[in-house]
This record gives sequence, C-alpha cells and structure tokens, in this order.
Amino acid sequence: MENNMSNEMSQAETSISDEMLAELFLSQVMNDFKKGKILEEIDQSLRNKDKEAFLRLTNKLKSAS
Repeated sequence: MENNMSNEMSQAETSISDEMLAELFLSQVMNDFKKGKILEEIDQSLRNKDKEAFLRLTNKLKSAS
C-alpha cells in the first residue's frame, strides 16, 4: 500500500517536471522565433535605409532579450 502511494507520488512529480520542462522549451522556442523575425525586419530596414524602423526594431529586440 505504501509502495503504491510512493509510486503515484513519484509519477505525479515526474509528470509535473515534464510539463514544466515542456513549457520552458516552448517558451524558449517562441522567444527565439520572435527574435529571428525581428532580426529579419532589421535586415529589411537596413536594406531600405529606414533609420526610424531600424531604431524601433533594435529597441524591440533589446526588450525581447
């Protein structure tokens, strides 16, 4: 009986830690994706010689980091 409760607790702890790990991974992937999109926009602003967009996007990138 005690062993069953211990196994259930261990499974619950594993499930919670797996869930937390998955959330951290997804969060990191989303942040990397957003930064990549901002970097693409920065490159475009440089090609267009759009100083205003460049400054706005670099500030956006700083706050995303």
